[in-house]
Amino acid sequence: LAITTTTTTTTTTMAFSSLSSNKLMIRQISYRSFDNDHNNKFILDRCNNFYRRTKNTHHVNNIAADAPTCLFSTTTPSIESASNATHEVATPSSSDGTITNNCNKKNNKNQNTTTYPPPPDASTFPSWSYSPRPFFHFELLHQSTKSAARVGRIHTPHGTIDTPGYVAVATNAALKGVDIRDADTVGQQLIFCNTYHLLLQPGTDVVEGAGGLHNFMNRKSGPLITDSGGFQVFSLAYGSVHEELSTGGELKRRGGGEKKGSLHVTGGKGGKPSVQVTEEGAIFRSYRDGKSFLLTPESTVQAQKSFGADIIIPLDELPPYHIDRNVLVNSVERTHRWEARSLQEHLKDVKDQAMYCVIHGGLDRELRQKSLDYLTSLPFDGYAIGGSLGKNSKELMELLEWMMPMLNEEKNEVNRRNKPRHLLGIADEPSILGAVKLGVDTMDSCYPTRLSRHGTLLSREGKIHIKSGKYSRQYGIPIDPECSCSTCQQYDRSYLWHLFKAKEPVFMTLATIHNLQYMNDLMAEQRQLILENKI
Repeated sequence: LAITTTTTTTTTTMAFSSLSSNKLMIRQISYRSFDNDHNNKFILDRCNNFYRRTKNTHHVNNIAADAPTCLFSTTTPSIESASNATHEVATPSSSDGTITNNCNKKNNKNQNTTTYPPPPDASTFPSWSYSPRPFFHFELLHQSTKSAARVGRIHTPHGTIDTPGYVAVATNAALKGVDIRDADTVGQQLIFCNTYHLLLQPGTDVVEGAGGLHNFMNRKSGPLITDSGGFQVFSLAYGSVHEELSTGGELKRRGGGEKKGSLHVTGGKGGKPSVQVTEEGAIFRSYRDGKSFLLTPESTVQAQKSFGADIIIPLDELPPYHIDRNVLVNSVERTHRWEARSLQEHLKDVKDQAMYCVIHGGLDRELRQKSLDYLTSLPFDGYAIGGSLGKNSKELMELLEWMMPMLNEEKNEVNRRNKPRHLLGIADEPSILGAVKLGVDTMDSCYPTRLSRHGTLLSREGKIHIKSGKYSRQYGIPIDPECSCSTCQQYDRSYLWHLFKAKEPVFMTLATIHNLQYMNDLMAEQRQLILENKI
C-alpha cells in the first residue's frame, strides 16, 4: 500500500508491506508531524502487521506516545477510493467534496486540500452478492389496505422475527436488570448489542473465544443485531441526542475551539480532540482508560464477524442535528464511502450474516434521496434509517411520511419492498405507532428499559410514575390489569412503590420485565390490527 501525503512544503511517500494474518490483532500506530511549521498530524494507518518503510527524513518509525490503537486487523480496502485516499486532519468541508485543512488560517493559499473519488458504483460489486441469501430473507405476510403498514417475518439463522417488532437494547450484551431468559419469556425476539462498548470490554478476543455472542450470552435460539460503534463514537463528540438538541450543538464544542455547524474535530479534555475523523476512520478515546483507538469500516466489520450477530451494520458518520449544510454534504459522501468499504469487507466472508445499510441525510430531503438511491442500489440485505431524524416526533414523522414510500419502489431492478426496514434508536410509543403505519418493520431503543430503571411503568392506561405517593395504598392492583407478565401476576402497585422508594435492586428487575412485556404486547396488537386492515 502506498500513501502519499502532501503538505505545503514537502511531499512524502510511505510504502507499507502487508503480512497475511487470519487473526484479529491489536497494535499501536503512530502519527507524527510532517510539517513542523504547520504542525500537521497524519495517520500512518492500516494498523495490522504492517512494516513501515520510508526514505524520508521524518521520524515516522518512532511510535508516538499518544498514538491511536487500531482495534482489529485490517487488510487493504478493496475499493479504489480507500486505497487512493490521502490522509489528513479532517476539518469542516466545502460544498464540492473537498476537505480543507485549516492549520494555516493566516495564509489560505497554503491550505491542503484532498478530493476523494465518488463511492463505488453498484456494478463494481460481485454479481452473486445480489442473489437472495439462503440464510436470511424477509417474508411479507400482509399489506394493509388502509395504510403502508405491513406484517412480515424476518428469517435469520437463529430464529424468526415477527414484524413490526420492537428490538430491545442490550448495550453490553446484557439487558439492564434482567436475565436474557426473562426477555425470552416475554416474547423478545431480536436484541441489539453495541459494538463500541463490547470492543472496550470485554474485547473481541474474549467474545470470539466463547464462540460468538450467542454462546457468550447463552442465547443460542434468539437473533441478535450489532451496530458499527459509530453512534457511540460520535456521541462522545456531541453528547446524547437530547444534549445536542437542547444546547443547540454547543455542549461538546465548548473548550474545543470548533465552530458551530462543523463536524470533524471536536474538543476533549485538556484541549485534545475527543473524536477526530479522517478518511480512514474515526479516532476516539476510550472512556475506560483514555487510550486512543482508530475505528475503520473494515475493523468494525471484522469485530462484528467475531461477534457473530445475525444482522450487522456498516460504519457511518453520524452528524448532529445542528450542522452546516456544506459539512452535512461531505458527511453523507463520506458515509457512502465508508458503508461501501464495510460492505466489501463483509462480502469477503459473509458468515451467514446479513448487513443493513444506514440511510443518511438528516432532514435535508435532497441528501436523503441521494443516500437512499445510492445505498439501496448496493447488495445490502436490509435498510436502516439513521442519522439525525429531527428534534421532535413531528419532524420525524414528516421525514418518514416523505421517505418511506420510496422504499416501496422498484428501481434499477431492485425491489426495495422485499427487504426489511429498521428505524435506528426510536421506540417511544407515539413514534412506534406512527412509524408502523408508514411501513417500518423493526425499531430499537433503550427507552422502555431506561424508563423502568427510573420508576416509569408503561400501561394501557398511560405511564405510571410509581414514585408518586398515590400508589402507596393501591393494594391488589397490578401495573396493568391486562398484562400477563410475572410482575403483574404477582405484585401490586403498593409493593412496587415501596421497592422503588426503598431503592431495592429487585425493583429494576420487576419493572423491566413488565415494560418489555408491554412493548411486545403492543407490537403484537399492532400486527393484529394490520392483519384486520384497521391501521
